[in-house]
Amino acid sequence: MNVVEIPFVKKVGIEKRSDGCLHLQFNKSVHNHLQSIHASAQFTLAETASGELLQTEFPDLTGKVIPVLRDSQIKFRKPALKSILAFPSISNDSIQKFKEQLLKKGRASISVSVEIKDSEGTVTSTGVFNWFVQQID
Repeated sequence: MNVVEIPFVKKVGIEKRSDGCLHLQFNKSVHNHLQSIHASAQFTLAETASGELLQTEFPDLTGKVIPVLRDSQIKFRKPALKSILAFPSISNDSIQKFKEQLLKKGRASISVSVEIKDSEGTVTSTGVFNWFVQQID
């Protein structure tokens, strides 16, 4: 699945750069009352990047599982006053535990950490996105 083709993601304006990084341009359509990027737009970028990383990390599961975001935590650190980029990551230990649990039970959970940085490298928000993944019968 191309995550930038998801209707809501498209509506927000999230795009994929040539290097594969998801980003959101700084423009009025995503501003809040302070003329910085709205918290919900930053959340959408981070959540989308976390889901895309799952696809990248586990390509063999495409079409064989249903991933659903179970919960998340996000902290807004600095106003986003420039275009922003998402940097998701999963620990090697989490990947191994996820694979073992999915193989054993047919379902598993995994956490993806995401940093959102502006175009100058300032961290504007950080989050953890907890996914529940169920095999399709």
